[in-house]
Amino acid sequence: MKTHTCPGCLDGQMSIFYSQDSVPSNSCILLSSPKEAIAYPRGRMDMGFCDSCGFISNLSFDPRLTEYSQRYEETQAFSGTFNAFHIALVERLIRDYRLTGKRVLEIGCGKGEFLKLICQKGNNSGIGFDPGFRPERIGSDSSPDITFVQDFYSDKYAHEKADFVCSKMTLEHISQTGDFVAGVRRAIGEYRCDVFFQIPEATRILADCAFEDIYYEHCSYFTPGSLARLFRSKGFTVTKLSTEYDGQYLTIEARPRAAGDESPPLDQEDDLATLRRYTADFSSRVRKKLEQWRSVLDRAATNGDKVALWGSGSKAVSFLTTLELTSEIEQIVDINPHRWGHYMAGTGHPIVSPAELTESRPDLVIAMNPIYKREITRDLSSIGLSPTVLTL
Repeated sequence: MKTHTCPGCLDGQMSIFYSQDSVPSNSCILLSSPKEAIAYPRGRMDMGFCDSCGFISNLSFDPRLTEYSQRYEETQAFSGTFNAFHIALVERLIRDYRLTGKRVLEIGCGKGEFLKLICQKGNNSGIGFDPGFRPERIGSDSSPDITFVQDFYSDKYAHEKADFVCSKMTLEHISQTGDFVAGVRRAIGEYRCDVFFQIPEATRILADCAFEDIYYEHCSYFTPGSLARLFRSKGFTVTKLSTEYDGQYLTIEARPRAAGDESPPLDQEDDLATLRRYTADFSSRVRKKLEQWRSVLDRAATNGDKVALWGSGSKAVSFLTTLELTSEIEQIVDINPHRWGHYMAGTGHPIVSPAELTESRPDLVIAMNPIYKREITRDLSSIGLSPTVLTL
């Protein structure tokens, strides 16, 4: 089997364990017509595993196929479930790191909700970087001490110092992860600074065969061990590793390593044997899971049931395109009003508001994320609907 040098540790060799051809190269871009959505550019995924550090990467990733612009609509801030998690996270970080009157730098700030919250609650100042930031979305009550830069964070912003550097759901979009984390460490230099990164947790994806969580924008996948090994190798001391949000998110807390500031590996870092086992038969287990979902949809078709998906983001694009679904799904529902009236990349399914379900009245709703099942069921009940709700 052909091997490739790992872009994480820059030393180990990666072997491909799962492949997909013709995958939409963006999942969260707002597309204005079915024709545009169906014709959207596609790429190939060849998922490689590094036996040395545990890093997983799409070895066929081409960054020229992805778009991060103001058309990129990724926010989860319209969900009460997510907002409760966000607020609790902000309050914990402010408490643990005494973030009051400090400067916070966020890499990949999206629409700015997290940076705004941590600055307001801690009376902090901040600077956020994201090419998809939209000034009109942050609100007029934003702290005057926050600056948003509509650009990717890179070495050219190394002069921007902060007491706390954070990055949420961004590192997985970067293919050359070793170089990127090394750049963050260089930018910090000798400045006293704590670091917090949050990304999808890949052990769960491998264990559960969560094929819906493998898509083109996410070219890099981390487990606790591979993430900690990366940060240690680039000059950080790792202080904490956690999984949050029902095990879906992986977080790392670290600080620049100084002389004599060595720390032993945390218990969660010992995961290479588990990863070797999960990757060895991942493709065959995914095939079985796809067969199970095809059976569910075949049964619904036989019964004449109308089927809707709840959630129009990346999971839904992966679910639809991996299973090659077309007429089996009638509508895609989302609570984010900025996505209404647009269409799903790769398939052209329309994205509608929950209110529109009162006309179509689906018999089966498949929720793209199980953590939202209670919220979704409540929203359906509020508009007088009680379909069967399944989750991925």
